[in-house]
Amino acid sequence: MASASLPRMVSADDVSRALMYADLIPLIEKTLADFSRGDGTVVQPVRTTIPVEQHQGFFLVKPGYHVSGETMACKLLTLYPNNTDRPSHQACIVLFDPTNGSPLAVMDGGRITDMRTAAASAAATKHLAKDSPQVHAILGTGHQAYSHFHALNHLYKFDQVRVWGRTPANVQKFAAETGATACSTVEEAVKDADIITTVTMSRTPVLKKEWIKPGIHINAVGACVPDWQELDPELVLSSVVYVDTKEAAPKESGDIILSKAEVYGEVGEVILGKKEAFKDKTTIFKSLGISIEDVVTAKLVYDKLTSS
Repeated sequence: MASASLPRMVSADDVSRALMYADLIPLIEKTLADFSRGDGTVVQPVRTTIPVEQHQGFFLVKPGYHVSGETMACKLLTLYPNNTDRPSHQACIVLFDPTNGSPLAVMDGGRITDMRTAAASAAATKHLAKDSPQVHAILGTGHQAYSHFHALNHLYKFDQVRVWGRTPANVQKFAAETGATACSTVEEAVKDADIITTVTMSRTPVLKKEWIKPGIHINAVGACVPDWQELDPELVLSSVVYVDTKEAAPKESGDIILSKAEVYGEVGEVILGKKEAFKDKTTIFKSLGISIEDVVTAKLVYDKLTSS
């Protein structure tokens, strides 16, 4: 019996060198469509979440298999909201060869998570937002704020990007590093914005309906557990809600569960032409992240690193 070779170790720096939004956004757009097609191309269960109550954390397991893409992987993710000396989200991704089950690589999952999540929001924004948006407001200053800044800037030439966060020093740091306009309140940040991206760790709503103009698009990325919220329930109920997965959203998204809002459809269904994009109405893309996004992104990174 042949001995298995050790998997390649892929660092965050390796991922950063390999991944570009020019490649990743169309890949994630196609993958969202593949997922929503429902023809067996994508095989993935709803993620498993284990509460780590003693340490106020969560441990998540997210496997997936893209049949036609010949790729299989599993992401192991931790969420510790109270971390101060390290990121709240930490992850690794194990990539396998689906033809024989051999592990190909163990990858830093943080950078992949940041970029594939932002790429999904960019794909959703492309299909749901009005053409030529001028102002993008970002609520939050963590890793996802940076990745969404760069992903959305890849698609659009904004007149202004604004940022708000709970910690003024982090807001000023983000503004200095990106050129965004620092705002001291959420209301100031979102006034007349065309696109709003919420990437906070808030457990209670930070964005209210009365602060936004009608007909905008919102990427709601935080509040990924059933009892957390980023959005005012009135805002959710008055908007057309799209998700990445209809199966998981009513079980995992606090913004949907606590508002009792109906999900209109998956973004992948819009991409396929099965659902309408209501660009004249306020739209919300509630992003939970699906494991197949990690799977195809890990394969993209691996292919780029092994071909160079």
